[in-house]
Amino acid sequence: MANASAPLLGLADTAVIGRTGSVEALGAIALGSLIFSFVYWSFGFLRMTTTGFVAQADGAGEENAVRLCLGRALCLGATFGIGLLLLQAPIHGAAFWLLDGSAEVEAQAQVYFQYRIWGAPAALATYAITGTLIGLERSRMLLALQVLINGLNIALDVYLAGYLGLGVRGIALGTAVAEWVGLLAGGAMLWLLFKGRAATRLDWKELFDTEALRGLFGAQLDILIRTLFLLAGFAWFTNQGARFGDTTLAANHVLLQLVSFSAFVLDGFAFATESLVGRAQGQKDRGLFDRAVRLTWELAVISAMLLSMSVALGGGAAVRALTDLAEVRQASDQFLPYAAVYILLSVGAFQLDGIFIGTTRTKAMRNASIASFAGFLGLSLILTPFYLNQGLWVSFVGYVVLRAACLGVQMPALRGTIGNRAEGAKI
Repeated sequence: MANASAPLLGLADTAVIGRTGSVEALGAIALGSLIFSFVYWSFGFLRMTTTGFVAQADGAGEENAVRLCLGRALCLGATFGIGLLLLQAPIHGAAFWLLDGSAEVEAQAQVYFQYRIWGAPAALATYAITGTLIGLERSRMLLALQVLINGLNIALDVYLAGYLGLGVRGIALGTAVAEWVGLLAGGAMLWLLFKGRAATRLDWKELFDTEALRGLFGAQLDILIRTLFLLAGFAWFTNQGARFGDTTLAANHVLLQLVSFSAFVLDGFAFATESLVGRAQGQKDRGLFDRAVRLTWELAVISAMLLSMSVALGGGAAVRALTDLAEVRQASDQFLPYAAVYILLSVGAFQLDGIFIGTTRTKAMRNASIASFAGFLGLSLILTPFYLNQGLWVSFVGYVVLRAACLGVQMPALRGTIGNRAEGAKI
C-alpha cells in the first residue's frame, strides 16, 4: 500500500474539484497531476530499490545493512527534493511547453504547480520511509501512515477548495501540507520501529561507501529509465486525450482515477511480493520464492477480477460521485468498459513488477519498459487517427498487456538464479 498516497490523493483532488469547479478546473487538475506524476514517479526508484535491498538485508539477518539502506535512501530523498525546489522554474517551463491544453486549463494548472511543488522534499523523503516499511513487512504502520496522509488531504481539500472557495490553489496547497505531515509521522514511526530492533551502531563511513553507492546508483538508474518510459506512456495517453478537447481530457482523467484506485489495491499484493521474494533471495530459498509468487499471484488475480467487475457494473456511480459535470459524465460512461478491461489485465504487470523489484533485477525492468512503450506508441499511432479516443483506450489496454509480456518471458531465468535449500522458510 506504499503507493496508495499518489492515487488516493489524486482521487480526493478530483472528487472535490469535480463537484465544486468547472470543466477547465478539472482539466487543470488532470494536467497538474500529470506533471507531478512525472516529477514524483521519476524518483520512484527511491522506494523500489529501498524495498528490495532492505528485504534482502533483513532476510539475511544483516541489521546494519538495513539501517544503511534506509540512511542512504533518506539522504538521497532529501537531496533530490531540495533540488526540485531549486529547479522549479525550468521544470515548470519545460512541463507547460510539452503539454497541450486550452489556455484556461493551462493557466489554472500553473497555479496548481506553483503550490504543489513545495511538498516535493517531503514526498521524496517519504519514499525512503515507505520502502523501508514494505521491506520489513510493517503493513500496519504503512496503512496508518496512508490513512493519515489521505485523511488529512481530503479534509484540507474540502476546507480549502470547497468551504473557502480556493479552487485549484486550495487543492494543491492541501496536498502539499498533507505530504509534509506524512513525512513527520513516518519519521516518528521509523524511530519507534528501530528503537525496538537489535541495536547496531551505524558507521557513517559505510553509509557513503563507494562500492555500495555504485551498486545503488546503478539499480536506481535502471529504475529511473524504466519509470520515465512508463510515465511517458501515461503522458502520451493524457496528452493525446487533450487533443480531443477539454471534456475528453477531463473524462479520461476521471477514469484514470478509477484505474489508479484499483492499482492501489493491486499494488498491495505486488508489495507483499516484493518483500517476500526479496527475503527469499536474502535467504537463498527458492521454495520460499515459489510460494510467495504463487500465493500473492492467486490473491491478486481474484482481486483484479472483483475490481474489474465493480468498475464495469458500478463505475457509472463512481463517476457521478467524482463529478457533477454532465458532459464529463457522459463521456466517461462511453469509455468506462475500457477502464474495466484495463484493470483486469493489469494484474500481470503489477505482480511481475513486484517480483523483479524485490529481487532487484533492474536491468530487466528497464528493457521491458522500453520495449512495451515502443509497442504502445505504435498501437496508438495506428488506431487513434481512425478511432480517436476509443483507439487510444484500446492502445492503452494493449500497453499494460505488453508490460506483463516483456517481463514474463524473463521469469524462468530469474527463478533459476534463486538459491535452493532443502529446508525452506514458511510464509
